[in-house]
Amino acid sequence: MSTDTLTPRPKNKEPYQQAYYPPVPTKLVRWLRTSIVWQFFRFWIINFKILRLLLKSHH
Repeated sequence: MSTDTLTPRPKNKEPYQQAYYPPVPTKLVRWLRTSIVWQFFRFWIINFKILRLLLKSHH
């Protein structure tokens, strides 16, 4: 199996052109990724969802 079939290449994208680079995250996105407060909040939400899932499975 060749690697060309696994990774399709984008059409009409030359290296070092603007369309070649990924989008830059906004200030809000950068803050959400680095904020300890937001990560702590998301940590508890995810734990709550997992706990709820486990409690449903034991009935």
